[in-house]
Amino acid sequence: MTEGTRSPEDMLAEVDLFSGLSRRQVRTLLDRGRIVPHESGHQVSAEGLGSLAFHLILDGRATVSIAGTEVRSLGSGDYFGEISMIDGKPRSATVTATEPTRTLAIPHQDFERLVADEPDFARGLLVTLCARLREAESR
Repeated sequence: MTEGTRSPEDMLAEVDLFSGLSRRQVRTLLDRGRIVPHESGHQVSAEGLGSLAFHLILDGRATVSIAGTEVRSLGSGDYFGEISMIDGKPRSATVTATEPTRTLAIPHQDFERLVADEPDFARGLLVTLCARLREAESR
């Protein structure tokens, strides 16, 4: 499959945070999200504000800036907001679409309900988060 023909489900399954989830759990997570179009120049999330959702870029491009300085460019398959989705705290960066972009957005509240309603889902996330923590500690 080429980059442009991957399904939102396949793209979501490739997110490292969700690597410990089963295919059924990924579909459940996908069902909690919605596809949101963003025009070029639209600020998808703003540093310091509580736009509490995970965003997976399905197509298009965006930039990430911190304190007004561009630090990264994002494209199809990239994501942002995973930390805010989990902890509910304000954004640490601003993300702006640089061309027409579609994201799969999973709101913090829907994510919290899923974690509360499905212990196996929560367990899969914990395993992945522990692996990320171990990797960070070994650096």
